[in-house]
Amino acid sequence: MVDRPRLRQGIRSINAYYHQRMDLQTVMVDDPRGRVVAIDSAYHVDERNTGRDVVVSASYSGVLPARFVADRRPRAAIGLDCGIGPEGAGIAGLWFYEALGIPAATADVATILLGDGVDVVEHGVVSRVNAIAAACGVAAGMTVRDAALVLLRTDPVLRAPDEVTNRTVVEEGPAGRAVVCTDSIAFGTEADRDRTVLVTAGHTGRSAVPYLRSVHPWGFICSDGGRGRDDSGMAGLAVVEADGLAGATVDARTARMGDGLSSYHDGVISAVNRPAHHRGVEIGMPAKQAAHLLLQG
Repeated sequence: MVDRPRLRQGIRSINAYYHQRMDLQTVMVDDPRGRVVAIDSAYHVDERNTGRDVVVSASYSGVLPARFVADRRPRAAIGLDCGIGPEGAGIAGLWFYEALGIPAATADVATILLGDGVDVVEHGVVSRVNAIAAACGVAAGMTVRDAALVLLRTDPVLRAPDEVTNRTVVEEGPAGRAVVCTDSIAFGTEADRDRTVLVTAGHTGRSAVPYLRSVHPWGFICSDGGRGRDDSGMAGLAVVEADGLAGATVDARTARMGDGLSSYHDGVISAVNRPAHHRGVEIGMPAKQAAHLLLQG
């Protein structure tokens, strides 16, 4: 049972503490570019932080607190992962911030005192980052203090959606061929024609077929998108056999949708068309091994 008199006394003590403090923000770093400001709750952000401060909060980084912080448009935001939780609810605000062009990161809750923003700055360790913060140089394992300084001193480069392709060469092969990861088959280029194995992260349904035919890679691995009704998420595999395209899909439960590098490193093959099967690709094979076989074929 909850000791309600004690609970009420605790609430009165907390309210008295905040009333005495008056200012609910603690400036940890003051720089000509802005400040690193610690707050105990996301609700303590205000108009002083707009456009200049890295706000470090001892709140979880879900969508609800992110809405309050983002409404003030600070330079960047750091909160807590709070164990992440079902459906990633504890860190879902990272992508809310990302959609608004705000660099953001979370601190591992095991490294800090909940409800103490100053402690988050002084003892926190970064656990997750959004793409904008990563582009600024913030990475998991970095101290929150160091991450906040990076975000304070680095201006994020905001790019159009079609510029964020994350194109990465992960293996080179014979005759100038290569395995290239990118986040969507729509990001294939003329340079991929008949020379790259494209590992991407969108589904392989009928809407993928025009892109596959246009790019005509040496081989491809996409996602099955969770298969869908009548295996529609992999239907393109059979359609492009007539074009001589060797391809496979990864199980969407094994790799992150929209992340070609995850398809490559984490994916497990769920379906294979005949040209890919002739190169040795099999269901249940790691995508990395399948991509190598497609490259050599």
